Amino acid sequence: MDHLTLKALKPTEYADAADGYRAMNGMADAAKDRIDNQITAAMRKANEGEAADAALKQLRKLSENFHYTQVECGLITGALDGFSSEIAAPKRRLTEALDDAVALAYTVNENGAITYPASGTNELTGEPIPGGTVLGNNGLVTSNNSGFQSPRLAPNDPRFKSPNPHYAKAVDIADRIAHAVREAQEIDDRYSKALRKLKAAPGLNVNTEVWADVASDVDAVSSAASDYIADHVPLDKSPTDRKEWWDNLSDEERAEYKAAFPEIIGNLDGIPAVVRDEANRGNIQLLIAELEARHDEAFKDKLDGLKGIRTKLDSGSQPPMFLLGVGLEGNGRAIVAFGNPDTSKNVSAYVPGLGTKLNSGFADGTVKRAFDTAKGAQGIDPSSSAIVWLGYDAPQSIDVMTTDDAERGAPAYNSFMSGISATNEHADPHITAIGHSYGSRLVGAATQEAGGIPGADDIILVGSPGVGVDKAADLGVGKDHVWVGAAENDIVTRLPSSKEAAAGTMGFFGGGPFGAYLGGEIADRGDDDIWFGKDPASKAFGANRFETLPGPELVHPSFPDVLDSKLDIDAHSNYFSPEDGKDKVSARNIAAITAGQPGYVTRETPR
Repeated sequence: MDHLTLKALKPTEYADAADGYRAMNGMADAAKDRIDNQITAAMRKANEGEAADAALKQLRKLSENFHYTQVECGLITGALDGFSSEIAAPKRRLTEALDDAVALAYTVNENGAITYPASGTNELTGEPIPGGTVLGNNGLVTSNNSGFQSPRLAPNDPRFKSPNPHYAKAVDIADRIAHAVREAQEIDDRYSKALRKLKAAPGLNVNTEVWADVASDVDAVSSAASDYIADHVPLDKSPTDRKEWWDNLSDEERAEYKAAFPEIIGNLDGIPAVVRDEANRGNIQLLIAELEARHDEAFKDKLDGLKGIRTKLDSGSQPPMFLLGVGLEGNGRAIVAFGNPDTSKNVSAYVPGLGTKLNSGFADGTVKRAFDTAKGAQGIDPSSSAIVWLGYDAPQSIDVMTTDDAERGAPAYNSFMSGISATNEHADPHITAIGHSYGSRLVGAATQEAGGIPGADDIILVGSPGVGVDKAADLGVGKDHVWVGAAENDIVTRLPSSKEAAAGTMGFFGGGPFGAYLGGEIADRGDDDIWFGKDPASKAFGANRFETLPGPELVHPSFPDVLDSKLDIDAHSNYFSPEDGKDKVSARNIAAITAGQPGYVTRETPR
C-alpha cells in the first residue's frame, strides 16, 4: 500500500463485489431451501428402497454444498462491505491532503514526500531561503541546494528554527499522507488475511472438518471487521435502540448481517426472535463442528449440549422452538423459547439454578421445563411463550453459597428482558420472570438493578433459597404479583440462614446438639430466614404462595441396614413437570400465572 495505490483505489468496486457475493448467498440459500423442503420431501413421499435412499443421500450432500456456499458467500460479503466502508476514511483523508498540496503548488513525490519551493530571504546573506523535501511522520528532510538529508524535526520542536514559511505546511501534508497510507495498510492487511481464509479448494468435500474451518472463518471475518461492526452494529445501545436500527435496515443489509456475523446477530438483545433463531440455527452447526475438531474431553459437555439442542430443533415441536441464543462462553450459553415471544401476548423467561450448564442433560431436562410451561400456558391462553434463559454461569458447587454468580448474571438477564419487551408486537404484553433454585437469587438481584426487571408484570420463585430481599414488595412488581412455590420436602427452601448456621455451629461446640439447636433458634427467632434472606414462602415475606405437591421425602430409609438409606431431592426439581409422579399441581399453577390468569391458581398458606 502506498499513496498512489490508495489514490487509485475505488471503495465502490468492493461494495459492488459484495453485492455479487450477496446475490450468490441468496441463490444458495434458496436452492438449499428448495432441496430440503420440496424435492427431498417429495422424494420421501414418492419413493422407497435402495435407489431412493441413495438419491436422498445425494440430495443431503447437495444441500450441504449449497449451505456451505451460502455461509461462505455471506462471510465474503461481510468482509468486502467492511473493507469498502473502512478504507473510505483513509482514502478521504489522502484526497484532502493531496488537494491541499495542489492548492499550494507543492510536488507530491512517488514515495509520498512533499517538495516545497523556496520562499523568503535570509537576513544574514540576502540569499533566497531554499525549499526542500519532507517525508511524513518523522521522516527525512532534504535541502534543495545541498541534497543533504537529516532527521526531520517537527515544526513545534524547540530545536527547529526554519525561516521558510512553507516548511510547516509541507510537513503537515506529508504527515497526513503517511498517516492515511499507514491506516489503509492496516485495514488492507486485516481484511486480506480474512479473505485468504475464505478460499475453497477445488473438489471440496463438505464434511465435519470443513465446517470446523468455516467456524474459524466466522471468527476471522468478525475479527477483521471488528471496527466495522463497532461502527455499524449498535452493540453499546439499548435493546430498544437495536430494534429501531434493525427495522430501518434494508432487506439486503439484514441478510448480510445474518450471514456474515451470525454469532453477533443471533445473541443480540433487541433483534426479533425469528431473526435470532435463523442466525443461531446456522451458528450452532459451526459451534458443533468447532468442538468436534478439537477432540478435547474438556469440551465434551458443551458438545453434547449443543447436539441435544440441535436434535430438538431438527425434530420440530408444538409449540415451535426458537433458539434465541447460543455460545461457548463459560459453562455454555443457550436461550430457548417455545412459542414465538414476539407475537405472543404472554411471555415468561425462566432462570435455572445450581448445576445447570450446557451438557447432555440440558435439552431433555432444563429445556423441557420451558416446553412444559409453554404447553400448559397455551392450554389456558394460546398466545403464550415460555423461555429458558441460560445466559450466565450458574454455580456448580460450593460457589452456590455466594451471591457472585447471581450479581454477575443479573445485568445480562435484564438486557434480555428489555429485548423481549422491545420486540414484542403487543402494546402491553404480560411478562413473567421465573427463578428456580439459585436462579431465583439471580432474579432477585435483577430486581435491584436500576429500573428493576424491564417489562416484568409477575415474578415466580420456586425452590428458592432466598432472593436477597426480605419483602415481596421490594421486588418491584407489587407483592400481589410475586408468586412462590415451595414443596414441603424441598430441602433447598428450608436451608438455614448463614447467621443461623454459624450460631448453630458455635452452639454445638459449646453445648452439643442442644446447644446447636438453641443457637440456631436464637439466631432465627421467627424461623423464617433461609440462606439468602427471608424465606419467600413465609408469611413475613408477603408473597402469594401457590400450591405444590409435597414431593418425595428427603431420606428413603432402608431397613434393616439404615446406612443404605438414600437421599432424594426430586422435590426440588419437579415444579415444572406435569407428568404423574412429578408435580402437576405446581406446573398447572405456573402455567396459569404465566398465561395471565391468576384466578386459576390454587393457593397455599404461607409458612
